Amino acid sequence: MHIHKVTLLPERYPSTNIYPFCLEIFRTTPCLKFDTPITFFIGENGSGKSTLLRAITRKCGIHIWSNTDKRRFDTNPYENELHGFIDVAWTKGKVPGAFFSSELYNYFAQSLDDWAKNDPGLLGYFGGKSLLSQSHGQSVMSFFESRYSLEGLYFLDEPETALSPRRQLELLRLLGENGRKGHAQFIIATHSPILLSCPGAKIFCFDAPPIRAVDYENTDYFNVYRDFLSDRGKYLRDLEA
Repeated sequence: MHIHKVTLLPERYPSTNIYPFCLEIFRTTPCLKFDTPITFFIGENGSGKSTLLRAITRKCGIHIWSNTDKRRFDTNPYENELHGFIDVAWTKGKVPGAFFSSELYNYFAQSLDDWAKNDPGLLGYFGGKSLLSQSHGQSVMSFFESRYSLEGLYFLDEPETALSPRRQLELLRLLGENGRKGHAQFIIATHSPILLSCPGAKIFCFDAPPIRAVDYENTDYFNVYRDFLSDRGKYLRDLEA
C-alpha cells in the first residue's frame, strides 16, 4: 500500500453548516485504514464518497482534470476544500498517480489530442492512436491498460458509467492483476456490483455514520441486483401496479 491511513480532522473544519463539513459522516469518522491494494467507497448519491475520494486525491498531490471554462450559477466556497482538513499517511513516501472520472475524461482526451498535434509520440502511451478516435469504452480501457501498468496511486470515481458490463469485467481483471503485482494501489468510488466483487478488496460504506467496512454480500448493490435477477417478474409487476 502506498498510503495506509487517512485521518479526518473535524476539530479544524471551518464550518459545520456548509457541505461537505455539514455531513455527519465526516464529523464522526476518525480515520480510514487502507490495508488492501484495492479499496472501494460505496453509498447513495450525496453520501460523500466522491467528495472524500477527491479530497484524498488532492491531499496526495495528484491533479484532477477539469474544464475551467465551465461556470456555475451557485458556488460553494468550501466544496473542494476538504483536503485541507485531512491527513494522509504514506508507507514509503509519495508516489505519482492519477484520478479518473468519466465526466472529466473527455476533457483530458481532447487535451491529449491537442498536445499530440505537436508531439505525436504522446499517443504511443495510449495504444498509438487518438483516444477520441475510439469508442468511449475502448478509449477508457486503453487509458486504464496503459496507465495502471505503472507504479502509482490511482483514484477512480464511478468508472462503470463509461463501461458496458463486459468492459467492467475487463476492468475487474485489470484491477486484480495490477493489485496482485504490488506496484499499484486503487481507491474507487462505485455503484457497480461487478467491480465490488474483486477478491480481497476492502469496501467502505458511506450510508450511515461512521464510515465502516462491509462484506460484499452485505452491500445493497449485491442484494438489490441478486433479488431483481432472481425474480425480475416481481419487480415488473410492482411497477405495473
